[in-house]
Amino acid sequence: MTDRTVTEDSARRHFLRAGGASLATMALVAAGLLRPARVLAAEWQKSAFTANTFAGALKAYGATQSTESRDIVFTAPDIAENGAQVVVEIASNLPGSQSIAVFAEKNPLPLAATLHFANGALPQVRLPLKLAETMRVRAVVKTADGKLWHAQRDIRVTLGGCAG
Repeated sequence: MTDRTVTEDSARRHFLRAGGASLATMALVAAGLLRPARVLAAEWQKSAFTANTFAGALKAYGATQSTESRDIVFTAPDIAENGAQVVVEIASNLPGSQSIAVFAEKNPLPLAATLHFANGALPQVRLPLKLAETMRVRAVVKTADGKLWHAQRDIRVTLGGCAG
């Protein structure tokens, strides 16, 4: 077998594999089994993500009446030398935790992320946040009974992540 034959066989296999994957995807879309736009639209909380105040974001998310909980483990640095990337880790020990939302109080758009967990999934996240200045970061956990809980940390930023 020559090098040319090996290259042609490899290219043919790649073409057939890509073509097969494309046909399978089109068949799923045609059958209505694959509708990413509908799924994303259902989970998108535009008003919460576009709120430009901390209170507005909490209100839009429905978390104004959350209760502080020690069952949420919030790990973050007390002092971040560079606000461009501050890694926070949040884990929930609350039974029935379904989602975790992270709010950065003084950022232009305070709601930084929402993450939803399937039943039985370990509710733990590690996120890099961009913090404009020294601020409080809050994690809000929603449980299966509809209750909202929160934990928060004050993080001192010596060099802002948005404007320097």
